[in-house]
Amino acid sequence: MSTSKTYGPRERILLLGEQRLSDAECLALVLRTGKRGSSAEQLAQVLLRRFGSLEALAFAGLGELAAETGVGPVRAASLLAAFGLARRLTEMRHRPGQALRNGGDVARVVHESVRGVAKEVFYALLLDARHRILSLRVVSTGNLQAAPVHPREVFVSAIREAAAAIVVAHNHPSGDPSPSAEDRLVTERLREVGELVGIELLDHVVVGRDRYYSFADDRCHPLP
Repeated sequence: MSTSKTYGPRERILLLGEQRLSDAECLALVLRTGKRGSSAEQLAQVLLRRFGSLEALAFAGLGELAAETGVGPVRAASLLAAFGLARRLTEMRHRPGQALRNGGDVARVVHESVRGVAKEVFYALLLDARHRILSLRVVSTGNLQAAPVHPREVFVSAIREAAAAIVVAHNHPSGDPSPSAEDRLVTERLREVGELVGIELLDHVVVGRDRYYSFADDRCHPLP
């Protein structure tokens, strides 16, 4: 009598490679174990349904993840680390030494990083004197309406890395990149602080669904 063997995510990734695994199977490998009465893959499926998408799960906070039944602080920390590495790889598209051509370069990376995420995420791109890229930093994540930003959080890395200029950017989950009154206020505050510390703010890019707004030229552009 023949019997069929059911392979779990670990066996499947060894046999087939990561590309053939579902999101739930990949998450199961990060979680490693499930909760009582269910497997790691079943727990992963519950998390994907609970948050609505892989992108939304990727931007959940530590407390939010740890509060989920069967997750706890240890598994939540593993998920944060895995998603954090993925974001860093995306951000490496702006490699150190590459010259920044225009706001569209920044808008494209932000758009890819936050696609499907119902939260604002605020970035700072650090540049040298020739406007070559030093690094791209996630400054803060917020909610549907805003990502709280303090000039100290934006400029602390810029000062540490001896940046000569910066470009900041964030997304609008609504899809409309038109700047809000708060966006304009934040831009002005950052520009003033930049003048004080000698680090010029070149642009603030607001990314929507298929367009982005540049404060540098005060208009919207189609996403490249």
